[in-house]
Amino acid sequence: MPTAIELARAYFDGLKEAYCREGGQEIWDHFASVAQGASQEDIDWLLSFYPDAPESLLELLRLVDGTYYREYPAGQILFYFLGSDYEGYPYYLLSAREMVDSKDQFRQWGDDLINREYDDDPVDAGICDDMDKLNFLHFSDCCNNGGTSQLFIDFSPSASGKKGQVVRYLHDPDELVIVADSFDEYLQMLIDQDYLFINEDSMDE
Repeated sequence: MPTAIELARAYFDGLKEAYCREGGQEIWDHFASVAQGASQEDIDWLLSFYPDAPESLLELLRLVDGTYYREYPAGQILFYFLGSDYEGYPYYLLSAREMVDSKDQFRQWGDDLINREYDDDPVDAGICDDMDKLNFLHFSDCCNNGGTSQLFIDFSPSASGKKGQVVRYLHDPDELVIVADSFDEYLQMLIDQDYLFINEDSMDE
């Protein structure tokens, strides 16, 4: 089994291959020439709020500190970096600072889901039902500016869930679904899917 750091680097290398395979060599080259990793200061800042943040996520941040209209010294990038179990939706990686800045956003609108107020809004049983205990690390927004789907690492599962599981939020119809038992498992899922979110359509965005 690869270590968390090896897995993150393998994911990154495989992502490059997927872009090149789908005709996105120029897109990748721009990304690679502009993007920079997060500073240790910003990673430490993230860890001060999320001490259990997985090493594989931290390693991805060391490779690139965010991909959504992210301003770097060499320019700006808008770059699809992640996917989910929901076919057709590529996702951006948030920066370490954005992950901290957005830490309380779900609480502002997610109480209906956590409290199971509506029977027709599916919420996996492995997700807790107490907003006071909720501890989500928001690490990714989908291509629709995050309005349609977001991804979280859940450090506050219910008794039937697993700490560190990856949760996908989808809007209209609203749902919260566990897509992987850990961030490592989530990255491996995307690798095993051969980076399906990188395709002709995402090249045209």
